[in-house]
Amino acid sequence: MPRSTSAYELETQSAEPCSSRAPLGATIHASGDAKLDAIVDFVRFVAKPMPLTLLLDEGPRRIASILEADVASLYLLERDGDELVLRGNVGFPSVARGRVRLRVGEGITGLAVECGRPISVVHASSHRAFRAFPELDEDRYPVFLAVPILGHGRPLGALVVQRAGERELGRDDIHLALALTTPISTGIRHAQLLDDLREKNRKTGGGTRKVTLPGMPIVGGRALGAVAALRRPAPTQKRTRSPDDLRTLRSAFEVAEKLMLSLRGRAHAHGLGEQARFLDTYEQILSDGRLRDRAHELMSDGKGVAEALGQIAREVARTANSGTTGDPFLQERARDIEDLCDALLMLASPDARAELPQKAVLLGNDLTVFDLIVSARSNPVAVVLTERALGPRTRVLLKLLNVPAIVDVGGAYRWASPGDVALVDADHGFLVINPSKAEIAGVRAQRKKAKSPARRPSVRPPAGDDFGDIEA
Repeated sequence: MPRSTSAYELETQSAEPCSSRAPLGATIHASGDAKLDAIVDFVRFVAKPMPLTLLLDEGPRRIASILEADVASLYLLERDGDELVLRGNVGFPSVARGRVRLRVGEGITGLAVECGRPISVVHASSHRAFRAFPELDEDRYPVFLAVPILGHGRPLGALVVQRAGERELGRDDIHLALALTTPISTGIRHAQLLDDLREKNRKTGGGTRKVTLPGMPIVGGRALGAVAALRRPAPTQKRTRSPDDLRTLRSAFEVAEKLMLSLRGRAHAHGLGEQARFLDTYEQILSDGRLRDRAHELMSDGKGVAEALGQIAREVARTANSGTTGDPFLQERARDIEDLCDALLMLASPDARAELPQKAVLLGNDLTVFDLIVSARSNPVAVVLTERALGPRTRVLLKLLNVPAIVDVGGAYRWASPGDVALVDADHGFLVINPSKAEIAGVRAQRKKAKSPARRPSVRPPAGDDFGDIEA
């Protein structure tokens, strides 16, 4: 009986020079051909199961090397299949990921996806279909090839490669680029298939299965934490008035004023002066003696802190909405005052139901100054906001909070429940609920690689009444 070959012997044989075992008249293409080696490495890489973000990071880099391109980009088809979002790239600034977006049929890339065929151009910016993104300065890379990433019955995205100068991409390059999208298509389909299955089977929030939701990154970085919904104090709190209420309210005003001053300083340091002008409004409200006087008047009549601040917010809202249509300016000011009243209440007389767990991934529909004054004290590791949170104020507040943040995340409340483990990948723009062990390990490995890990700046006030300046 012939002896079986052990795994070790097979490994040893494969390590021998292949040419010595080549059949007569055959050529074994051994290593040494740089392009062939790069293609073999790419195929081996994409054959392994991996998180989608790793594919988005490594895929463009390897493809750019194979095709001798200066830029390689991976677009994913999202929403209802009508929006292309740049999620992976090499050659452009990292802030482009998640922010560069095209409709199907828009630009050369969108046209390639709509037609289902590769499109190449030697001078892209001169083509009538070209869609310019000034922040990318694409004129540096005029040689342009867009290849659709084809799936079963519908496209899944696009691969775009660009070159500087006039080194035109030849027919062989186009054939190769299309072939290289095949394993990428498999990786994308795998991630989407899992979510499609959950779409059919899931009935309520929570669970242990992995779900990946796309969004738009605002503040880069990656973080892990348990999901916690942003909260506000109850509109009515029936509490017995305490003799210390006036003192605690005065202290809350002082704390809020100090923090607003610090926020304005941080906005200036980040070059957000004009965009953060709305912070002046909050500072003016806090320094306006009429708000304090009215609160003291109501408390002198026997009301507690919560009742007094709640009544002030209602009074302002009634005034703003009086008349046929109300005054838009007063309505916005009323919302600002209500926001501040909630913050003052939490500083003076905290509502346990509105407290947030430490180091959580905060999930909400919007972010307000209340969160920079109150929610930030819980040291959140990241913020995720829904599709409704796209206002200019929100972007400024997220930058001031300065933790990984993504917005425009559709379906977040449907798929995530408080306590779910979440990975916020604000480098690509993904919220991963119940991430895999590999994804968790990737985030931890990224932290270890940092040469001098430093805690992100925070607006969390120190414990006690003296909140001090925002930590740098």
